[in-house]
Amino acid sequence: MKETKMLRTRILIAIVCIALFASSAYAQGMAGQTPTSTKGAVIKGKAPVNKSLLRVVLPKAQEATLKNGLHVVLLESNHRLPIFSMEMVVMSGGLSDPADMRGLASITALQMREGTAKHKSRELAEALDTIGATLNANSGVNSPTSSVSASGLTDNLDQILELFTEVIRTPTFPAEELERYRSRTLAAQPQLRSNPGFLAQERLNQAIYGTHPAALVQTPPEVIKKITSADLVKYHAQTYVPNNATLFIAGDVTLKDMLPRLEKNFGDWQRGTATTLTLPPVPAQAETKIHLINRPGSVQTVFQIGSLGIERTDPDYVALTVMNRILGQGPSARLFLNIREDKGYTYSVGSNVSSGKYRGLFTAQSPVRTDVTEGTIREFMNEFKRIRDEKVSDTELQSAKNAIIGGFAFTLETPTTRLNNIITQKVYNLPANYWDTYPAKVEAITTADVQRVAQKYIDLNHLQIVAVGDASKTRDVLAKFGSVQEYDGDGKPMRNASAGGQ
Repeated sequence: MKETKMLRTRILIAIVCIALFASSAYAQGMAGQTPTSTKGAVIKGKAPVNKSLLRVVLPKAQEATLKNGLHVVLLESNHRLPIFSMEMVVMSGGLSDPADMRGLASITALQMREGTAKHKSRELAEALDTIGATLNANSGVNSPTSSVSASGLTDNLDQILELFTEVIRTPTFPAEELERYRSRTLAAQPQLRSNPGFLAQERLNQAIYGTHPAALVQTPPEVIKKITSADLVKYHAQTYVPNNATLFIAGDVTLKDMLPRLEKNFGDWQRGTATTLTLPPVPAQAETKIHLINRPGSVQTVFQIGSLGIERTDPDYVALTVMNRILGQGPSARLFLNIREDKGYTYSVGSNVSSGKYRGLFTAQSPVRTDVTEGTIREFMNEFKRIRDEKVSDTELQSAKNAIIGGFAFTLETPTTRLNNIITQKVYNLPANYWDTYPAKVEAITTADVQRVAQKYIDLNHLQIVAVGDASKTRDVLAKFGSVQEYDGDGKPMRNASAGGQ
């Protein structure tokens, strides 16, 4: 009987996956892949955007609040696919951690699946596998929130909801599971610190954020060594409370059917007094400096170049997104066409912008051969200056806007991605019609807008340039562009070298 149910579940999952693939194969195929070369192609930017997308009116979420303060936001799908997803977002994350326990929220979330009042870790995994469900918990050291998410077939809704509730309300944080995590994570530290991409990101965050909580990119080893199950139990009890959380649900469900289920599972969950997040101001930006992390014998120089960006609620968010698309996102972007296609310095190059509850970053990055270190940094600077000093062409602008609006259209294909949009809107208190008007906001961006945000956020006087590579072969080259501070692989300062720059 059990095997028959498992087989039926897997067949249903396969059918659903095929249907989802058919609706979004292009978007899924492109995600996370290195862009295909466009060398020799003529980029005309004439692919039209359906004008109805600019006036989209998305389905409205339904909302309710349980007596204990748990807020519920439900996005009902068109019921063509028998699937659903849900995410409990707790308004406490890594940014709320005590100064001497940074990573507490992250480790708490990671350990919540490792045992509940009713199930051990393995039993929970087997129960989820039997019904083809997913259930995960996470929080980042830089995150304002923690979350527990689950998804599966609506046929298994009650079973999944029961397991979901267990993980949220009754994790036991077994000491033996925490010890396994501790041993595994500490053992992986040497390998992590051998990764040049990690070293570059760590140094860039420290250079820009200083002592601000955003400077941290991973849980410090000293916290991993000292944290106890009692610490996790205490943190969970203080922060995972209904009046500090919102439950987001999307898919083949209705609010009318869900509310009795939620009352049954969460109605007696006791309120608490979680601390409200307060962040210090981001520090003033230092003058441009080059941070050289020495990796003797390396055949590559890994670049991370960045400056301070914006908060998610900043009015410049859309314009900055369009600017970045033109500069460094995708195979038609300027950095790609120059540094990869024209110069042949690297296989991958690009830029991105991040934003959140605090000011995020504008970053550009690439791993290049050691012998082209000087040429690469020169071309980065040339492209930064060009997008600041000259207005982009109408063709480039329209091509970027079409790509962004088209990408947004793909996010409307599945309940989970639509739910993520609603979570963003709620977490950052964006206007209720934010996503209805998003395509029109993108379409309204002008060449003057792009130049304005480029000049404001690609701050040439305060860029922090991180280079990870063989210092004996790159030290003098990098010194041509400014003051150089050297570090070892553990992030400790070594020697200094200075030059006037160019």
